[in-house]
Amino acid sequence: MYVIQYIAILASLGIMVYVLGKYGKKEMTWQGFIFWEFLLIIMLIISLKPIETSIFIKNLLGLGRGLDALFVVLIGLNYILMFRIYMRIDKTEREITELTRQMAIELQEIKESLKKLEK
Repeated sequence: MYVIQYIAILASLGIMVYVLGKYGKKEMTWQGFIFWEFLLIIMLIISLKPIETSIFIKNLLGLGRGLDALFVVLIGLNYILMFRIYMRIDKTEREITELTRQMAIELQEIKESLKKLEK
C-alpha cells in the first residue's frame, strides 16, 4: 500500500469517530449520521482497494478509464451535496423571513399598546 492510502484510511476513520461523537452529543440527526457514515465507509473502501474500485466503477459506467469513472461519480456526489446545502440555506432564509415578520407584527402591537397606555 502507498502512503496516501494510509493517510486516507486514517482520515476516514478519524472523521468517522468525529461524526459518531457529534451524533452522540445530539448535534447531528440520525439521518445525517447515516449519510456521512455511509460516505465515509465508501471512502474507506476506495482507500483500501483503489484499483479494484476504479475497475468496478469503470465497468459499471462503461467509461474508458477507472479514474475517469471515479471522477464522474465524485462530481455527481458533489452536486447532490451542494443541492442539499442549497435547500437547507433556502429553508433557513424562509424561516428567518417568517420570524422577522412575526417580530415586526409583535413590535407594532407593543407600540400600539404603549400608545394606548400613555393616553
